[in-house]
Amino acid sequence: MTIPSSSRFSQLRHPLHRIAGGLGALLVLALGAACGSDDTSTEPIVTANCPAASGASSGNAMTVLGCGNFKPTRTTGEIFVRGSTAYTTTWGNPSAAASVFYIWDVAGNTPTLVDSVKVDNATTLGDIAVSDDGAYLVVATERTPGAIVIYSLSNPRQPQLVSRFSNAETNAGVHTAEIGRVNGKLYGFLSIDPLGATQAKLVIVDLSNPASPQQVFSQTIGSPYVHDTFVRDGILFLALWNAGVAIWDIGGGGKGGTPAAPVEMGRVQTANGEVHNIWWFKDPSSGSAKYAFIGEEGPGNIGVSALGDIHVVDVSNMAAPREVAFYTVPGAGTHNFSMDEPNGILYAAYYNGGVRALDVRGDLGSCPDAQKSTPRNQTLPLCDLSKMGRELKVGLKDRAEPVYIWGVQFLNGSVYASDMLNGIWKLRAVSR
Repeated sequence: MTIPSSSRFSQLRHPLHRIAGGLGALLVLALGAACGSDDTSTEPIVTANCPAASGASSGNAMTVLGCGNFKPTRTTGEIFVRGSTAYTTTWGNPSAAASVFYIWDVAGNTPTLVDSVKVDNATTLGDIAVSDDGAYLVVATERTPGAIVIYSLSNPRQPQLVSRFSNAETNAGVHTAEIGRVNGKLYGFLSIDPLGATQAKLVIVDLSNPASPQQVFSQTIGSPYVHDTFVRDGILFLALWNAGVAIWDIGGGGKGGTPAAPVEMGRVQTANGEVHNIWWFKDPSSGSAKYAFIGEEGPGNIGVSALGDIHVVDVSNMAAPREVAFYTVPGAGTHNFSMDEPNGILYAAYYNGGVRALDVRGDLGSCPDAQKSTPRNQTLPLCDLSKMGRELKVGLKDRAEPVYIWGVQFLNGSVYASDMLNGIWKLRAVSR
């Protein structure tokens, strides 16, 4: 997940180097001391009321259930929710404050802060993810020395440090660390920042023994970044920024690939590049796995504007994937995705554009000319999901104050959104 920056890429080594904005006050406040090294610790939190509705809610507004607000102490990054517990990372932490991730009780409508965990040797935390069995939490750290930090979730509200994986390959910074199983074994897929003359790379780590992670693969890849990954059924999708989207067999694609020796199956260049994130949709109602949704992240101004479309890629032939449709929001850009797959609804974090809920079931690549538009900087018209009536609801655009939504997660009838400016939100999911 991209970490916006008010500095140039050459200084901070992050793709969204064109973002600027008024987060200075959020980033320079030092917090009270947090005890322990990579351990649980409570620190003082400044609470505030969440932005109220503007009174101009439209009929397609998602229902806001509540907000866990702790501005202006920290800037919220990624979110992961399991059961009644949510975890959020913090971005751009001053060295005097160290990096922290937060633990929230989200059983009720209003998320309630439970605790915080200090992460040493990190100025920014990117991804945070829980293993599919709920046993472990993995946090990616930047900048140098980059690492992943693994915690036991024997008690989900009190993560306990198990190990920290860092080597020369990860030193530049682990921007994202997605986790997933391949043939029953847990792996981490680490997107490593470029640093100076060192190019970006993908590192794959065997996490089957979380106390002793083992690197099994590394490859320089991306132009100039490898930004994120998506793994499902032994197939790995890679977001390679201006090098497009690559699809690898790592154990399920029939090409003989493994996590230690991936085999490329196909590649596609989506409109305008800047490939940031991916979700490959597998519809449980039909078994169809025809479409992958690709997030493009362009320039932005924190709290004000962003740029970047959702690109729909037909991957029914993975050797020749092709872009067939797109979704755009004027003046706003997408970031991360989550899906309610049983209902065929894609939820997209859209920075200043709030949360977007899209109907993505059925045929997305065939439409009459009246439902087509030409993506920015392109000449070939494609199906436009807005003109096709695929936008179901919009969340958090009816607030009186700005939002800047980094991440979303659908779970058990609710949608959770991390907001760089205002903490985290809980919304009611769209019903069919």
